[in-house]
This record gives sequence, structure tokens and C-alpha cells, in this order.
Amino acid sequence: MKAYVIQGGFGLEHVVQIDRPIPEPGPGQALVRLRAVSLNSRDIGVIEGFYDPAHTEGLTPVSDSVGEIVALGEGATRFKIGDRVSAIFAQSWIEGEPTQANWTSTLGSPLDGLLAEYAVLPEAGLVRVPDYLTDAEAATLPCAAVTAWHAVVEEGQVRAGDTVVVQGTGGVSLFALQFAKLHGARVIVTSGSEEKLGRALALGADIGINYNKNADWDQAVLAHTQGLGADHIVDVGGAATLNRSVSALKVGGRISVIGLLSGAAVADFAIVPAILKKARLQAINVGSRAMFESMNRAIALHGLRPAVDSVFPFEQAVDALRRLKAGAHFGKICIAC
Repeated sequence: MKAYVIQGGFGLEHVVQIDRPIPEPGPGQALVRLRAVSLNSRDIGVIEGFYDPAHTEGLTPVSDSVGEIVALGEGATRFKIGDRVSAIFAQSWIEGEPTQANWTSTLGSPLDGLLAEYAVLPEAGLVRVPDYLTDAEAATLPCAAVTAWHAVVEEGQVRAGDTVVVQGTGGVSLFALQFAKLHGARVIVTSGSEEKLGRALALGADIGINYNKNADWDQAVLAHTQGLGADHIVDVGGAATLNRSVSALKVGGRISVIGLLSGAAVADFAIVPAILKKARLQAINVGSRAMFESMNRAIALHGLRPAVDSVFPFEQAVDALRRLKAGAHFGKICIAC
């Protein structure tokens, strides 16, 4: 089978295709013929050595995929051959609150990822995906969709009439937009591109704010909410956006801290405004298998379709990663396996 590994250093130039034997499933495992993968910003961080550089050499990157079960190991009974499944991000996080040990079971680092034609995975770490979705659409679910579901529904408990702000038009943000609309919320999207804002509005957003034209986007949010602020803000920016998220928040509102696109450390976080706003900051790190399964039921009930930016052939996987790094995409970038 064909697979990609990180070999000889950090960076996209060190992601190379290799041949290796098709693995065999052991007890309680399934062999999955992968059909599509989707990319996350974390994948770039892994490839560039940001997360765990000591254990990157020889690693297969990318955590999100969909595929068909083609063989089962002894004692594997949750699925049957032919079932279409996705792997959960943290393979040991089945339900409830996560533990520190769960973070040693994440795909794409420290465990081998899924940028390959086949993978062996524990059956406990797999979920069925909605039948009506294409392979590319289904491959977008494990990280971006579950993260947004965790933030907006599980932790955020967004209700009809709430105002939700989502930053940008990447995978997590667009899923957050869609899930918030499913629950009757008003959604404000921020982006530096008028074209992307237009597409977000077509996807269901109520208001678009161009932060290149209006750097004080927090003040614009306050203006659109009659000075009250947003009930919930999905913050994917990190260092450069967190203070403005607090500023744009309603008293008693919630900020889901998800991304670090502008940096991982906030040196000048404004504590007093956060106290005055009684801001609730909830860090979100994907979610459990139980969350994934609940989300899939909602997706199927409403016929939701993920926003797929583009689908690259397997031989152009590095080009797909370059597009992700460039940041010009709208929604999820996928690779057919």
C-alpha cells in the first residue's frame, strides 16, 4: 500500500510517499480501506515539528479520514465488513471527561495518522458516518466537526435567539456556524475576505464583519447586539484575538478557546475586562466518541452538508497541505485515497 511519512526533517518538503505492507488486524481491531482524509491546521504543526518534534521522524501524519472496513480481527463485533467508518481523534476517549492519558492516543501524533491507503484501528475508536455524505464530506467530521459540536452544543449549550460569533471560515468555524444555526442562533462571522464572507452568508450566517476593513471587529459585534455583546464566541485565533473576544462578549457569556492561529501565548491578556464581563473561557480539544455519535445523529436528521473547499488526488497530498498552509481555503481541504 501507499502511505506518506515525515522523513529526514521538518516541513512539507519532508513529507514523502512510501510503500509498505498492508497491515493485518489483531484482536478487537479492524482493517479499514481509507477512501478520503481531510486536513487540519494541527497537521501542519505536526509536520513542522511544533507539537512533538522528538517523535516525528517516520510518522504518518493526518488524523481525519473515512473508509470501509475490509477485515476484522478476532473478537471484533461492533462492525461488519463493508461498514463505512471514521476514526475518532483521541482513540481512547470514549465518553465523559478526558484524562491526560487520552492525549497519548491521538492520531497523527503521537500515534501514526491516516494519510495512507489502509490502516488498522481498534474497533472501539471507530464510528459509523451518515450514509448520504460523500467520502470527502464524511472525512471532515472527526476533528473540525466534533470540535465545533463540543464547543457550540455540548459545552456552549447554544439556544434559539443566542448570538454566536465565529472567527474565520475554516473547518471548525463553518461547522460552528452550521451547528449554531441548527439550534436557532444568530451567527456573526468575521473574515478578512469579502468573497468568503459572502459564501458564509450563503451558508446561513446572518452578519459578516471584514476585520481588514474594520480592525475593531469587537466594536462592530457590540453595535450589532445593541451594546450587549455576543452570548458565545468561537475563538480560533488565539493570541491576537482573545482580548477582542472578551471585549465583544456579553456579560456572563462564553468563549470557546479552540485555535492558536496567531500564536499560542497571550502575553498581555486583559484580566480586568474578563472579570467585568464575568467571561467564561472554555478550552476545547476535539471530543469523545459519544460526542461524535451524537453529532452524527443530528447531522443525519437535518441533512447537513459539510463545506468542502477542494479534493486533491492522493499523489498531490503535499499540494493539498500547501493549500492548507496558505490559508486561502473556505471549509475543509480533502485528499482522496
